[in-house]
Amino acid sequence: MSKVRAHAFTVSLDGYGAGPNQSVSDPLGVGGQQLHAWAVKTRTFQRVLFNSDSGETGVDDDFTARSFENIGAYILGRNMFGPIRGPWPDDTWKGWWGDDPPYHCDVFVLTHHARNSVTMAGGTTFHFVTDGIESALERAKVAANERDVRIGGGVATIRDYLKARLIDEMHVAVAPILLGSGENLWAGLDVDALGYACTHYTSTPLAAHYILTRS
Repeated sequence: MSKVRAHAFTVSLDGYGAGPNQSVSDPLGVGGQQLHAWAVKTRTFQRVLFNSDSGETGVDDDFTARSFENIGAYILGRNMFGPIRGPWPDDTWKGWWGDDPPYHCDVFVLTHHARNSVTMAGGTTFHFVTDGIESALERAKVAANERDVRIGGGVATIRDYLKARLIDEMHVAVAPILLGSGENLWAGLDVDALGYACTHYTSTPLAAHYILTRS
């Protein structure tokens, strides 16, 4: 049976999944790039993002590789697609990743402002959903065709799907850094009361990896 999963979602020791002052030059906020040092060095990340055979294997790479396994569709918050706020001024912006994004399937972007779907190279098509997280998930499940749906972030999107108890399994990586401010994943969120439990834990020098499973 297909699952709704969140994977390789990294927070700082103080719970921030993005730093403050997100912008085109700092898409993850000031200091946010440090969060993903554990993933960037892996062979899977280098292959998927840069089509390179470099990178390291091991536990961090295993988690990165699993984040792409059996994924048939993605759901992203609007910030994960781009820095533009309000109504779309035009169709120029097509995401952070260039002409061939790393998704290679249908991607549903949550937004309050309608926009036509955008088809990219490599099989990625961005669809813009204006009627909420449940509608996006319904459409993503159909597109996934019995494979899994990955909730790709950002923080607000993960929080919304957790609060609605719609995520079946979540991999959280905790980076050994402090950001001090930004978007906090856990603030005001009682994950235990929502029925989630930690079912697996391991660590490496660059991250502690936790698997949360919904009961």
